[in-house]
Amino acid sequence: MVAPDTREFRAPPEARGERVDQYLARAFPALTRSRIHGLIEAGHVLTDGQPAKPARRLRGGELLVLHIPAPVPAVPLAEELPLALLHEDRDLVVVDKAAGMVVHPGAGHASGTLVNALLHRVKDLAGVGGELRPGIVHRLDKDTTGCLVVAKNEQALVALQKAFKTRAVEKTYLALVHGVPPAEGRIETLYGRHPIHRQRFTGKVKEGKSAVTVYRVLEAFEGAALVEVDLLTGRTHQIRVHLSEAGHPLLCDALYGAGRKPKGAAAQAQERLGRQALHAWRLSFAHPRTGKVLKLEAPIPADLEAALALLRATAPSPEAPPATRKQPAPRKAAGGAKRTTGRTR
Repeated sequence: MVAPDTREFRAPPEARGERVDQYLARAFPALTRSRIHGLIEAGHVLTDGQPAKPARRLRGGELLVLHIPAPVPAVPLAEELPLALLHEDRDLVVVDKAAGMVVHPGAGHASGTLVNALLHRVKDLAGVGGELRPGIVHRLDKDTTGCLVVAKNEQALVALQKAFKTRAVEKTYLALVHGVPPAEGRIETLYGRHPIHRQRFTGKVKEGKSAVTVYRVLEAFEGAALVEVDLLTGRTHQIRVHLSEAGHPLLCDALYGAGRKPKGAAAQAQERLGRQALHAWRLSFAHPRTGKVLKLEAPIPADLEAALALLRATAPSPEAPPATRKQPAPRKAAGGAKRTTGRTR
């Protein structure tokens, strides 16, 4: 159990006119802004002996007391579930997420999630947001497999979230797609929620955030292809949307490729998979404490290997490079948010 912590200090003269919550977030970068706000609202921040208000303006010279209580047990229950770890140290865990596992408990998934499994498996959680729970740095869809980073403490969570937000993390995926795209390409669009189908996202919007996907075909089959994807931004469903709107949705993607009906070996591979053909293959980032670059790789899961075996059995040429080669596609700078499709047509 992590012990409670109380810090006492005086607001410097240069803090005059600054809001209490903004100053504390700047003074304690290891805590998220939402965490600071929660501590203030719970009465754990005093200004000259009185409970602070988030919007109060500092004069400079006030005595500030910040109390960080010991983390309380997390609401989700710890569950003994199968969980493969690719890396673990005092600050973080990298999980090889299995297909079908939801990351967070939520509506319809109160148990059996990655968080439930981590609460049982990881014994040295330092707490995130005042609870003894893991900090999910980024997410993968339920049926996507592979590398997923989890923070054990708030300082690691803040640093890793910043690294993902500033594109300081290299993310490489493997995808099985309908048809055979051009050998390589870059898809760069604005990105947002679909105006009609609100469960979906699209790159065909007039306003939105920038989304950049770079891909390379590793193996071409009859009616399908194995594609390596570098994700230069991390928008929800980005790979699925970009490849679908380029004319090559993922096999078994019911949301973005429901209208595609493959034939022959591609149909057999899709039936064998039974879930969207996307695997978070490789991940590279600087460790939040040491700065050392961690390079992780999640083995290709058995169902994806079986689907590839079916496709390779009827492949027109054995000369394509195997998916296990060690050199990923070259990364390119994300650039602006202009809408282009590179060589995707």
